Amino acid sequence: MGRLAPRPLLLALLSLALCRGRVVRVPAGSLARVVGTELVIPCNVSDYDGPSEQNFDWSFSSSGSSFVELASTWEAGFPAQLYQERLQRGEILLRRTANDAVELHIKNIQPSDQGHYKCSTPSTDATVQGNYEDTVQVKVLADALRVAASPAPSSGLSLRQGEPLELRCVASTASALHTHLALLWELRHRSTLRSVLALTHKGRLHPGPGYEQRYHSGDVRLDTVGSDGYRLSVSRALAEDQGTYRCVTYRCVVSEWIEEQGTWQEIQEKAVDVATVVIQPTVLRAAVGGNASVAEGKDLDLTCNITTDRADDVRPAVTWYFSRTPDSTLPGSLVLAQLDRDSLTHNAPHVALSHTDVRSYHLLVRDVGRENSGYYFCHVALWVPGHNRSWHKVAEVVSAPAGVDVAWLEPDYQVYLNASKVPEFSDDLTQLQCRIVDVKSTQGSVRFTVSWYYRMSRRSDDVVTSELLAVMDAEGTLKYGERSRHRAQDGDFIFSKERADTFSFRIQRTTEEDRGSYYCVVSAWTQQRNDSWAKSKDVFSKPVHIFWASEDSVLVVKARQPKPFFAAGNTFEMTCKVSSKNIKSPRYSVLITAEKPVGDLSSPNETKYIISLDQDSVVKLENWTDASRVDGVVLEKVQEDEFRYRMYQTQVSDAGLYRCVVTAWSPVRGSLWREAATSLSNPIEIDFQTSGPVFNASVYSDTPSVTRGDLIKVFCIVTIEGAALDPDDMAFDVSWFAVHSFGLDKAPVLLSALDRKGVVNTAPRDWDSALSLERVGALEFLLRVHGSADQDLGSYYCSVTPWVKSPTGSWQKEAEISSKPIFITVKMDVLNAFKYPLLIGVGLSTVIGLLSCLIGYCSSHWCCKKEVQETRRERRRLMSMEMD
Repeated sequence: MGRLAPRPLLLALLSLALCRGRVVRVPAGSLARVVGTELVIPCNVSDYDGPSEQNFDWSFSSSGSSFVELASTWEAGFPAQLYQERLQRGEILLRRTANDAVELHIKNIQPSDQGHYKCSTPSTDATVQGNYEDTVQVKVLADALRVAASPAPSSGLSLRQGEPLELRCVASTASALHTHLALLWELRHRSTLRSVLALTHKGRLHPGPGYEQRYHSGDVRLDTVGSDGYRLSVSRALAEDQGTYRCVTYRCVVSEWIEEQGTWQEIQEKAVDVATVVIQPTVLRAAVGGNASVAEGKDLDLTCNITTDRADDVRPAVTWYFSRTPDSTLPGSLVLAQLDRDSLTHNAPHVALSHTDVRSYHLLVRDVGRENSGYYFCHVALWVPGHNRSWHKVAEVVSAPAGVDVAWLEPDYQVYLNASKVPEFSDDLTQLQCRIVDVKSTQGSVRFTVSWYYRMSRRSDDVVTSELLAVMDAEGTLKYGERSRHRAQDGDFIFSKERADTFSFRIQRTTEEDRGSYYCVVSAWTQQRNDSWAKSKDVFSKPVHIFWASEDSVLVVKARQPKPFFAAGNTFEMTCKVSSKNIKSPRYSVLITAEKPVGDLSSPNETKYIISLDQDSVVKLENWTDASRVDGVVLEKVQEDEFRYRMYQTQVSDAGLYRCVVTAWSPVRGSLWREAATSLSNPIEIDFQTSGPVFNASVYSDTPSVTRGDLIKVFCIVTIEGAALDPDDMAFDVSWFAVHSFGLDKAPVLLSALDRKGVVNTAPRDWDSALSLERVGALEFLLRVHGSADQDLGSYYCSVTPWVKSPTGSWQKEAEISSKPIFITVKMDVLNAFKYPLLIGVGLSTVIGLLSCLIGYCSSHWCCKKEVQETRRERRRLMSMEMD
């Protein structure tokens, strides 16, 4: 049995699927409408085949048996002649709401329209299935709804704000069916309708937009009076309650509802004007006395007088405002005092608000100051009590402002600016003093601050704006301007207050950019009631001009030689005389230079610094490198403007042009110095006229081209022209140089050097070859490169400095000479370079060949062997012709 139970359900589903077809629907049950209203019957079709847009035919029968054609969506001649005229007038029409839905509208329905209405659809299905029509019954009820104002509508009802308002409306129905009434109170103001309060057909109250708070507070109520009376009560009328009232200027709107198929449907609505309500505005005026003037430190007394036509229970709220301008806009004004409707006061400091009589409110400001000058006005609002302890504002007004001028005694003083120190040169000190004199009428607490300004001086009449150097606020805090910020931080600008009436400005190092006009502004600050400070007055001083004639610094240096003729080994002396102009308190530093010719005549002469003496008389050897004559040069200060240079035991190598380079220094900030000017003296020449020997140097190599790793030998040979010299009277400093490139585009590199005492110094090298240098003859020197490398390729030359012993026994250094370069080539040994690679290659080739042969033999012998069976060839003898 358990397995047979689902069989009836399966049969029901199968029968439902087989019977599925077109379904036409109209509202189930019957419809009830009131005479004169509009009837709307919807009809829709579903589960059909064919096009999506379906057509509909409507028919009517008063008894339900025989139907008369009423209207059609697709056949113009479908309606009966009885309904043609109503269709043309638009009283009967079809309105399509979708492709499969349509509505039948009958306006101004009459009792003759009561009956049965059938909606049918032409078939567009492949097979006829389902229902193609549906019928609904319509009942037409008599108009039994009665709505009226109680009492009769009034042409006008005048009220004042805050007074109570009551309106009544009578509504009843005598319908034969069970219906409910709904009521709505509306307010029409001009062309706008506002819902006040509604009673729904379910007996619920709903306040309109804007009336929610008043409804919940009980200010707006709806009560029933008797069996058919409805009363709208407003406990306190407001300005927005003015207009015409309808029981939907107030009106009452009553609608009748009936329940159909479980939902409520409105079947009728009527409205009646109940009353036109006019809310008279409350007259309210506020006035403050005229403009007033009060002395500083006194009390200010102002009165706000109120005038109104209300004598009932109204409570005023008064607020006093203060503004700097006569515009009495409340958001931008300062609240001084406030008295609310409960007579509670809220006051600002030093302000009192009092209520002297019913319509007068006094404002008292104690100990007025300059900041109290301005405009005063009062704001008044009238409040009336409402239902459930609520309050409503019925009127408000703002008085005209009253101007108040606080007369005060400003400080009277003068400002005098003088320059206590005026610069005569650049870098001099400048000091300005700004003094306050003739101080009068300074009552109370007054402070003085200063501001310093600079204005550039111009010869033309162009307007030049002043630049702020520094400004001091009431608290004594100093703020620098853009021009002076960095120099003040460096200590070059100093702003100070020496005394209570004296301010000072110092420029430690005045420059040409500082020339111009300076003036100061002294500000007086007065202490206010809240202990703050307000600026009360500014006084400008007369400008002071800072200027000095700007002339170029002049520095002249003359050099002379007391003993013009001397020989090598004697002492050379040169004096330099200095004269200056337009230089403040100069001190001089001296540098001795020597300009010596070089071997290449196309190159400029070489200038060497020998010895210097600074402005503090400190001597320093510059590029004097002769170790044997460290004390051979002396520079001393003979007078403040005269210097003497001596060079002992002069040598031929000292020949050249000698000059004095003098720099003048000016003092800056005490111990600091600034370079003012530099000048060069005329040259003094040292020229030795000698007929001694002339030395030449040349290089030679018997191995100009070597193989890598071989020995390179280069000889430097010195030759002498002129008088012959004893070898013991000659000595040489020999240095070897090389340029490691095919050209001479690189700088020469020092290889090794041999001084006249036989000491050899060899420069470090980055490759494996080694150097040796020796003297092989009286005038021959040999450079050896052991284990030459590729990097040793290049041009080699030697530089020789001869030394000759003079008859006095001292050694004289001759001019340095250099030989012409010789190019040394380092070649690669091809056989040695490729010997090992060739042997390795031949060995590897032999091994690979033998291995290939072995692999081929093995493969052919074991892997590719096949047995070949020869076909036996029979040997037969030829047969004789006779036998054939």
